[in-house]
Amino acid sequence: MSMRPDSDQFRHALNQLAELKHFKGAPSAFWQSYLDAMVAIGHARFGLIVRRKGEGNPDWRKVISSPANASMDGFSAFLKSIKDLCEASLAEGESLKELAATKNGRTDFGLAVKLETGKTTEQWVAVFLLSNTDSAAAEETAKLLILASCLPADVQQFQKTHQNSSAAMEAKSVIDTVVMLDSKARFMEMAMSFVNELAGQHRCQRVTLGWAKGGYVRLQAISHSDKFEGKMEAVNDLEKVMEEAFDQDEEIYWPPLDGETVITRDHERFAATHGSPYICSVPLRIDGEPQGIVTLEREDEAFVDDDLRLLRITADLATPRLADLRDRDRWFGARWATGCRRLLGKVLGPEKTWTKVLALCGTVALAVLFFGGMTYRVEAPFLLRTENASFISTPYDGYIADVQAEVGDIAKQGDELLALDTRNLLLEEASALADLTRFLREEEKARAENQLADMRIYEARAEQARVQLEIIRHRLEQATINSPYDAFVIEGDLKKRLGAPVKQGDILFKIARLDQLYVEAKVNERDIHEIQMDAPVEIAFASQPKHKFPATVVLIEPVATTEKNENVFLIRAELETVPEEWWRPGMGGVSKVEVGHRSFFWIIFHRTIDFLRLFFWL
Repeated sequence: MSMRPDSDQFRHALNQLAELKHFKGAPSAFWQSYLDAMVAIGHARFGLIVRRKGEGNPDWRKVISSPANASMDGFSAFLKSIKDLCEASLAEGESLKELAATKNGRTDFGLAVKLETGKTTEQWVAVFLLSNTDSAAAEETAKLLILASCLPADVQQFQKTHQNSSAAMEAKSVIDTVVMLDSKARFMEMAMSFVNELAGQHRCQRVTLGWAKGGYVRLQAISHSDKFEGKMEAVNDLEKVMEEAFDQDEEIYWPPLDGETVITRDHERFAATHGSPYICSVPLRIDGEPQGIVTLEREDEAFVDDDLRLLRITADLATPRLADLRDRDRWFGARWATGCRRLLGKVLGPEKTWTKVLALCGTVALAVLFFGGMTYRVEAPFLLRTENASFISTPYDGYIADVQAEVGDIAKQGDELLALDTRNLLLEEASALADLTRFLREEEKARAENQLADMRIYEARAEQARVQLEIIRHRLEQATINSPYDAFVIEGDLKKRLGAPVKQGDILFKIARLDQLYVEAKVNERDIHEIQMDAPVEIAFASQPKHKFPATVVLIEPVATTEKNENVFLIRAELETVPEEWWRPGMGGVSKVEVGHRSFFWIIFHRTIDFLRLFFWL
């Protein structure tokens, strides 16, 4: 049942409709207020506005609903009838349909009213659910709502009239902006003036300019901000907003009307994250292709069609100048590439110049690939080896007293390497000497007393003491371990073991002579068939890669060894230069073995070809 015409709620709804006649805000706000008033006048349970573009389009799209967050439970019959109601209302202006009877004898009705919007390319319909009413009340409601169906067209006419009155002012502001921009000589200077001018004209808190670069939109200027950090979260989010409009090549404003087909996901996320309730992004086009994006943010009011129209005009006039300055402000390499393209366009033709250049370069590259070549070298890691390497071991059980040599030292012949503790040996020497003296005296005493048997016994004991003394003195001589020849200490870091016990035969040092060095390289079995005897070799040490030293292959081991799950062959090369002072056995690096002239194609693809032959068994 509809409300009484003299009720306060009815009068408030009428006043609301009257105020909407001079509405200047966002379209979404108008439609919500308009539908709320219509629902209140008709005392409807639910209402919504739908539209479709073009007469042949069968799809009706929802624009707005009231109540905005109403539950759709129990609306199945109403929802199924919306399309039929809309189609019927287009011919008669309104359509009323009985949906279902209720327990108290009343009925639910679906009501559709055609709306006049002044747009010939679109059809708009307001659809209402009238619950628990009778046929007479429903028809009365329909008559009331039809009276308000022309309000959208009246508002549209009012806005056009308002636009005409301010058109001169808008044209002047656009011309002033373009003239001001033409006075700038640098791209960044012009970009900053552009965003600052837009921020002032459209009352925006922030205006940003982005330009396409490498398939992405990169932020170039922010109004009233000379510097910004490219990795800031806000900057990254702004670039996503710009790319959303750039990829679709559409003007996007947030919040949009319901039923809009453009994607506004990044605009919605940016508005929620950074507190910008109203956003508008406008593409900057050259010859119909987007080159950049300008994004505007407001806090107090939404963007309307007037704003978009003025922004479109300003953007179309300013974009050519922006693009021209940006091209001229690029570094010389980019300008050189553009100049080369123009020059080549005159020779090869303006159509698809770079494609033709790439085809020509590809032909030359293929010719060089198959007919050109160079000396191919097999790469192999190497170690510097020596023939004479000796191990110095502990002569007897003892303790380390002093260490003079470390790994990496060069020891001359006779230089002390290590000394063992001799205190116990000196005590043993003194004891053995005392025993020898005592046994010799006992022997003399037995000889004087003519005790032949005792004399022989003491003579044997004296000889035993003498031998023991010689052993002890021999060990004392061995307590100091000296280098047997000029050598390089390869192994033996014993300074940390001072005072530690060692046993006879323990390896103390490994030393090597420096006058018989050779190169030992490890060649992978996939390359060993390329190696020939007497092949030239160049080596470079890991510690001195800038120096190269020549050598010659003199031996190829006939049996492979396994290293890191790969089979490798050892080759031996003799050095053709005098060893440097800094060379040490065990040093490593990279060796290059020359195997002959090969084409570039073979050098690049021979491993791939070998793999395919094995894989497909060709």
